[in-house]
Amino acid sequence: SHPPLCPPGIKCGGVLSAPSGNFSSPNFPGLYPYETECMWLIVVAEGSSVLLSFSHFELEYHDACAYDYLQVYNGAARDRGNLLGTFCGHSPPPPFSSAWHVMAVVFRSDRHVAKHGFAAAYRKDACGGQLTGLSGEITSPRYPESYPNDAECRWSIGGAGSGPLTLVFADFQMEGGQGCGFDYVALFDGPTVTAPRLGRYCGSARPPRTISSTPHLLIIFKSDFNIGGRGFKAHFYSAGECQEVFTAIKGNFSSPQYPNFYPNNLKCQWSIHLPPGYRVKVFFLDMELEGRSSLTGGCDYDHLSAFDGGTENGALLGRWCGRESPAPVTSHSNQLLLVLHTDRNTAKRGFSIAYVGVVPMNVSCTRTDFHIQIPVQSLAQLERNRIYLGTPSCAARVVGRNFKIHTRFDTCGTESQRRNNTSVIVSTLYIDFSVGDQEDIHQYEVQCEPKRKEASVTLIAGPDSYRLRQAENLVDAQQWEGEVMDAHEIKSQDTSDIIFISICILAGLLMVIAVVGLVLL
Repeated sequence: SHPPLCPPGIKCGGVLSAPSGNFSSPNFPGLYPYETECMWLIVVAEGSSVLLSFSHFELEYHDACAYDYLQVYNGAARDRGNLLGTFCGHSPPPPFSSAWHVMAVVFRSDRHVAKHGFAAAYRKDACGGQLTGLSGEITSPRYPESYPNDAECRWSIGGAGSGPLTLVFADFQMEGGQGCGFDYVALFDGPTVTAPRLGRYCGSARPPRTISSTPHLLIIFKSDFNIGGRGFKAHFYSAGECQEVFTAIKGNFSSPQYPNFYPNNLKCQWSIHLPPGYRVKVFFLDMELEGRSSLTGGCDYDHLSAFDGGTENGALLGRWCGRESPAPVTSHSNQLLLVLHTDRNTAKRGFSIAYVGVVPMNVSCTRTDFHIQIPVQSLAQLERNRIYLGTPSCAARVVGRNFKIHTRFDTCGTESQRRNNTSVIVSTLYIDFSVGDQEDIHQYEVQCEPKRKEASVTLIAGPDSYRLRQAENLVDAQQWEGEVMDAHEIKSQDTSDIIFISICILAGLLMVIAVVGLVLL
C-alpha cells in the first residue's frame, strides 16, 4: 500500500522545550508520507547543551541523500555553518551534543519511495557531552554562579578535525587543596581516562594553554560535598584548520572547510612569524563572510581581523566582513596575526589568503648608480649568486654582514622610463628561493629618480611566481637600520655629484666668456 500525502492533522515538527523528550517521523513506525517537510527546534536552558540520539533510522537511500533525508543542525536550521550532517539510508546518525542550548532537526521526503522513518530522543545535558565542532566553549555548571556540590561532568572533544586540539582557560576559580583532591579539572590526551593525563588543576590559578597530541581531548570536572567556587570557562579549537603558525618566507591558507561554508561558533588564529627584519605582506585572494550589521554598519557578526605583531594586543591593521576585496596589508614588524570570529548563524564561503615576507633592504641611488644592501642574516640560506639585479651576471657580493649590489645605470638591465612626466631609471632585483625543481623567484622593482636622487623598491612577484595584485611600494626611500655604507661607496656617490656640479660650473663659465666676447666685438 502506498503511504498517503501528509494530511493536515498529522503533527510534524515544532518547538521542544522540555528538559528531555522524544520525537519521530510522521506515522512512525508506519511508512512516512510523501512530499513532507518537518522541522523540530529543541531549546533547553541556556548554559546547557542538547544530547540527541536515534533509536531507529530507515530512510530512502541515495549516495548524496538527495531524495529523502534528515539533517541535524548545531543551532538554528537552514544555516549551513550549523549543519552537523545530512543522513539517509539505514545507518543511523551518531549521537550528537550541541555546542549551545539550541539544536534543530529537519526531515524531508520526496514524491517516491517511503520507508519507516526514524525515532529520536533528546535530553538536556547539564554538563559534559560529546563535542564535535572545530571550536567551542565549555563552562562548569551554573557558571559564573557557584557550581553545585557532588558534580561530575565529562566533555569528550574530537571528530571534527584531524589535527591536535588546543584548550585555553579564560576564567578559573575552584576550591584549592594539596594535590587537588577535593574539587578539580583533569585533562586527558585522548577520548578516555586511560589516555595519558595532561594535567589536574584546582584553586584560582588559570591552567596553562594545553595542546593534545591526538585529535581527541577528555575534560573531567569534579566537585566534592562542600566549598565551591565560580568554576571555569574554557575555549577549545582544532589546530591545523583553526590554529596555525607559519614561519616560511611565503605561504597561503584559508578558512576552515573553504571553499565550502565555514562552521559557526569559531575563533581561529593564524600567526605568521618571520626572521627579524622582515615584514609580512598579506594578499586577500578571495573573501566572503557574513555581511555588516544593518544597525551599526560595522562588522559585528562574522569578521576577520589582522593585528600587527603576535597577539591581539597589537595595533589593528584591519577588520573585514561581507564580500570585501581588501587591499594588501603589510605589518610593521616580523609578526602578523589573523583572527577569524564567527557567530552562531549565517555562515559563508570564507576566505583564501597568500602572504610573502618582505625582505629587509636599503635601496639608494645617485645620479648615475644604484646601491642595494640586504642583511646576510635575512637570507642566510642563500648564496650570493641567488641575489642579482637585472641579470645573473650582476650578482650581489658579500661585504661584512651585508649582501651588496653597486652598479651603474647603463648596466644590469636598467632602462630609462617616463612616469608621471618624470624620467626614472628602473631595474628588477631577483631573489631566488628555489629549491630543487620548485621554482620560487621573488622580484622587486627598483626605481630611481636621478634628479632628486630618490630610490624606491616594490614587490612585484612573490609566492609561486605569480604576479601579486595591487603591488604596492614597500620600502619608499626607507633606510634600513643596519651598517652604514662603506667609505669608498659614500665617496663614489660624492665623486659623481662633484663631477656633475663641476661640469655645470664649467659650462656656466664658458657661457659667460662667450657673452662677454660678443659684447666686446
